[in-house]
Amino acid sequence: MYTGSCLCKAVQFRINSELEPIQICHCSQCRKAQGSAFVTNIPVREEDIEFTSGEDCISFYESSPGKKRCFCKICGSPVYSKTVKVPGVVRIRAGLLNEPLKTKPLAHFYVADKANWYTITDELPQFDQQYVDTLEES
Repeated sequence: MYTGSCLCKAVQFRINSELEPIQICHCSQCRKAQGSAFVTNIPVREEDIEFTSGEDCISFYESSPGKKRCFCKICGSPVYSKTVKVPGVVRIRAGLLNEPLKTKPLAHFYVADKANWYTITDELPQFDQQYVDTLEES
């Protein structure tokens, strides 16, 4: 089990499953939503996440048709995103988790859109476009 929260701790949750590998997305929408060079996502089945407080503090922005970026309406922390293309799965932001993670990054994707001022220096696989994760295939 893993626990996590937003910056102000209004939104708190627990994940009742092992974690999938971390996905590193460099698309322009993720960069703008995070205010950073990339986002680190962990796909989690909705049935495996339990909000222990503050679920009513979550607001969302529909960044493209069918894709919602959910965040704490108090502190603005991005919490997760979800899309109708992958029903039943949310992508939790890895930086929200409290415990040391057993999972590691799997790959960089949408590197064709990456920030020109950021250089990827690790040995992880890189994909110009989308990477299909194991939860999407099942």
